[in-house]
Amino acid sequence: MTTREPIIQESERPEPEGFEPEATRRDAGVAESSRANRGWWDRNADEYQVEHGTFLGDDRFVWGPEGLDEVEAELLGPPEELKGKDVLEIGAGAAQCARWLAAQGAHPVALDLSHRQLQHALRIGGSFPLVCADAGALPFADGSFDLACSAYGALPFVADPRLVLREVRRVLRPGGRFVFSVTHPIRWAFPDEPGPEGLSVAASYFDRTPYVEQDEEGRAVYVEHHRTLGDRVRDIVASGFRLVDLVEPEWPAWNSSEWGGWSPLRGALIPGTAVFVCERD
Repeated sequence: MTTREPIIQESERPEPEGFEPEATRRDAGVAESSRANRGWWDRNADEYQVEHGTFLGDDRFVWGPEGLDEVEAELLGPPEELKGKDVLEIGAGAAQCARWLAAQGAHPVALDLSHRQLQHALRIGGSFPLVCADAGALPFADGSFDLACSAYGALPFVADPRLVLREVRRVLRPGGRFVFSVTHPIRWAFPDEPGPEGLSVAASYFDRTPYVEQDEEGRAVYVEHHRTLGDRVRDIVASGFRLVDLVEPEWPAWNSSEWGGWSPLRGALIPGTAVFVCERD
């Protein structure tokens, strides 16, 4: 796992040339969402890492497009207290956060649904385990970790967030902390555009119908699920966690970048990310 030699192979089952998925809002269950998103991230991991790799860095812990850094936020705790802790990163991508955790002396495990994303983690390198698995069925024994974290990983893409939350609680030790970030729920009411066209409400905040991209035969190739802020809190509590903080990062003056619908223009007016800090008793 420490090699930095290129090991990226050709993606499996590339989309046909000229393929444009149909964007719609419809129901999508647990199995369909998992299958679609595994395929999407496998196909798009290369482009994602090229487009966002510089911003994310190889060993930074960034909670979202605003650039909130764990070095300053300390949502998992003071960096000096991470040494020796067993930490699970869920939806790790190229494992940038796990790499930062390892540099603090922690013992991270980086888990992702996408094999292709984990190939990028191998390309960058690191001395910690990489695990390809679904967040709804974590392949770890009860009480395996002191901490768990997820920066835009898994939770926005699963049909049953309580399934994931209960699995995370199961693998945490008593007193363990789980911190995860997701798209701020309010953003679902606005068009996903970084400019002025993205500043007017275009949909109901209360419409929980998933966003689905599907192929010509109606098979989902990408799924994202919406939960209101209240839904997220209820999911956390019902799964056996105690919510100890909810962070809504403000857009900093230094960040001039755009990332999808995130931008300095929108970030000055509405929140783009919500970070939930949870603990199990």
